[in-house]
Amino acid sequence: MGSRHEARERALQILFQYDIHGKKGLWLDEFWKPLNVDEETKAFAERLVSGVLEKQRDLDALMGRYATNWKVSRMPIVDRNILRAGLYELFWMDDVPAKVTMDEAVELAKSFGDEEASKFVNGILDKVLATEPKLELKRATPDKPVWNRR
Repeated sequence: MGSRHEARERALQILFQYDIHGKKGLWLDEFWKPLNVDEETKAFAERLVSGVLEKQRDLDALMGRYATNWKVSRMPIVDRNILRAGLYELFWMDDVPAKVTMDEAVELAKSFGDEEASKFVNGILDKVLATEPKLELKRATPDKPVWNRR
């Protein structure tokens, strides 16, 4: 069984590179070669990356609405991509409970961001989860996947 935490770390690293390079390139082909990850971990990471890239405009617009006094383009690259991935999970990955998404995003921010990143990421994701009508079901029982709620 793959590690979703590791998959999120790898997805963040890939999204960081996309943010810098702006497109796919040799760096993406070479990314997985030195890593010893199982197919499940790789598949989850790639699902997250492709979803974030597909919905990036929507995700950035959402971040812009909730990040008071911050322009998305001025956010640290790490924070911006943790938020993109977290928001993508909240809105488009029904199999991931909200609590897991929140906890993982905060842990990534602690590991990869500066000392304020985890508070920043938590604050925005918490505000989005608490107020977005589309997330009402995830809000109701944040510790269970949407498909497993009764």
